[in-house]
Amino acid sequence: MTYCLAVKVNEGLVLLSDTRTNAGLDDISRFRKMFAWEARGERAIVLLTAGNLGVTQGVITRLENAIDAASRGEDVESILTCTTLYRAAELVGEAMQAMQARDRARIEASGSAADASIILAGQRLGGALRLFLVYTAGNFIEATEDTPFLQIGEHKYGKPILDRVIRPDTPLSDVLKAAMISMDSTLRSNLSVGMPLDLAVIRAESFGVVEARRFESDDPVFRQISEAWSKELREAFHALPEVPLS
Repeated sequence: MTYCLAVKVNEGLVLLSDTRTNAGLDDISRFRKMFAWEARGERAIVLLTAGNLGVTQGVITRLENAIDAASRGEDVESILTCTTLYRAAELVGEAMQAMQARDRARIEASGSAADASIILAGQRLGGALRLFLVYTAGNFIEATEDTPFLQIGEHKYGKPILDRVIRPDTPLSDVLKAAMISMDSTLRSNLSVGMPLDLAVIRAESFGVVEARRFESDDPVFRQISEAWSKELREAFHALPEVPLS
């Protein structure tokens, strides 16, 4: 399984993903689930993937082939040349539909699940920050001010902190902390999510990934956040009023 989250606030976008993939208790691997493309000064796009690995890798390959073809001057629309980020989400959805049409029956016939989902986040020159979730069928939704974050994979453990903290005006520094706490909560509660983690940050109007970082299991920053959060939770718990018993 996996856990990926993306948050959109006024100051920018924060994306965080794990790298664990498992096809059983004794078949655990490490695969990157975050993919970024830039046309410096014009647009930046980051994708997060979850679900059937063959399907999501096929989608990424199709998108990259289109990017390469367009860079060679071929008349091919890509996520780096399309006119809007909404159209980029459509292109991701179309690639998902193509992979599902080609492989779904064979995957399910072998007893595996073919479902997959992809988060697309970014900004292009002249456009706003945008954040989309593309489903297995290729349709998608967009994050709004009421729901400024999206999650895929094992999302339930990491959602409470996001619900409590994230608002459109939340500073990026607080978003980073909330994202790391969300991931730490998931790591502690689900063995199918694992280190290392990949982080990407896109500041509003930067049209580029201003921070791209991998957190290994011994990373001191992530460890400090994890330990401090655990300590504060224990102290807050013990400070709660007693519940009277009859």
